[in-house]
This record gives sequence, C-alpha cells and structure tokens, in this order.
Amino acid sequence: MNQTPLLPVPEDWNTALAVVAHPDDLEYGGATAVARWTSQGKTVTYLMVTRGEAGLDAIAPDVAGPLREEEQRQSARVVGVERVEFLAHPDGLIEYGVPLRRDIAGAIRQYRPDVVITGNYHPTWSDGRLNSADHRAVGPAVLDAVQDAGNRWVFPEQLQTGLQPWSGVHWILVASPPAPTHAVDVTPYIDLGVASLEKHRIYLENLGHDFDPRGFLTSQSASIGKRFGCAYAVAFEVYDLRGALGTVAVTD
Repeated sequence: MNQTPLLPVPEDWNTALAVVAHPDDLEYGGATAVARWTSQGKTVTYLMVTRGEAGLDAIAPDVAGPLREEEQRQSARVVGVERVEFLAHPDGLIEYGVPLRRDIAGAIRQYRPDVVITGNYHPTWSDGRLNSADHRAVGPAVLDAVQDAGNRWVFPEQLQTGLQPWSGVHWILVASPPAPTHAVDVTPYIDLGVASLEKHRIYLENLGHDFDPRGFLTSQSASIGKRFGCAYAVAFEVYDLRGALGTVAVTD
C-alpha cells in the first residue's frame, strides 16, 4: 500500500450519491464515513447497480434478490440514509457500456449531488486479491457518467423527462482503493459502521466461512487511522472536479 500521507476528504458539500455494484459493497468501510456525513446534516442517497441476487450460493436468485434489497435498506438506515435505489442490472454480469452510463447519468441528473461516491474498481484490493468483474465495470462507468450528466447532448432523451444536465459534481470519492489519497476520521462512528454491516445478516451467514464484521472493520479502520493520525479512519481515492465539468465540450 502507498504510505504517503493521507489528506483529509473534502467536506464542504451537502449532497452525495453513492453508486456501487451490490448490496453490502458500501458497508466494508464506506458506510462508516457516510454515518459521519449524515450526522453533519448531509444527504446521501444509495444507488445499487444490481440487487445482489447472484451473491448467495445456497439461495436462488429470485429469492436472494428481495432479501438482499431489504438488508441493504435496513443497513442504510443505520447510517442515516433513507433513499436506496436499485437499477437491477444482472448480478455477476454487469457490463461497462452505454446502457450503464445512461442509467447512472440519469441518477446524477435526478439527484444533482455535490459528491459521487463509488467503490474500488481497480484490478486488485490493497492486499493483492483480485477484484470482481462487477466492481471493475461499475467504477469506470461512474467516472464517465459524471461527465455524461453535464453534457446535454449525451443522453438528450433524458431532458424530455425533466432530467436536466448537471455539472455540479465537485468530487468523486472511491472507497477502499489499493492506493488511497485521502481519509476521514470515523472514530465516533465505528459502531454505526459495524451495525450497518451486520444488517447484511443473511448474506454474511451464507459466505461459507466465518466472518467477524466488528473485527474486520475495526482492524481495517485502525490501519488507516494509524496513517491518518486517529483511532479509526476510512480511506478514499479522491478526484477533484471543481470547475472541470462546467466546461464539458459538446462536440467529440
């Protein structure tokens, strides 16, 4: 892991849209930071690209999908998130491409966030483990959709439904990257982060191995906290877009 000093995550914003592949993706660290931000009065909305229906080997997708949706809603409420949307792309088979970019850009135009949060989309995690195909597809689509949302000539059909261009995304925050650039102190919120992950009870019970949510989150957050100078912290890769999206070209 890159051991350069971590900068504070910018917090002079009011609204965020978090876009990830599956129910539970945010809860392995990102949701703990969300608990901090909602406690500050910020509004965070969750957008799941899938329903997580292919994530439980012992439970058929038509049963698992609704279960995982409900677990995600309960988990989100723990950290102060009331709105959770699902795009229902096929779990395990997400494809980067125009349809995915269109869906995410539409959500950005609808919610008009200051910040967009997504998950690690790099080939590996910080410990070298391979990342999943779904995560690697969603992240780049999020980056591109942020730009798409500000260009009225990209997906212009959305304008006819009242979704106007939005170039107001100031930052993109990528949670749990292998080489983070920023962090946020979550020491007072670690218990909420653990409780949020524990709401994915059915998913965790069907992993096929023992998993300790508290042990995982506290260990991970303590490691980042040591670098950041606090007890517990969550790391992000941050893209600063202030001013960059207001000049999106309308021609290729």
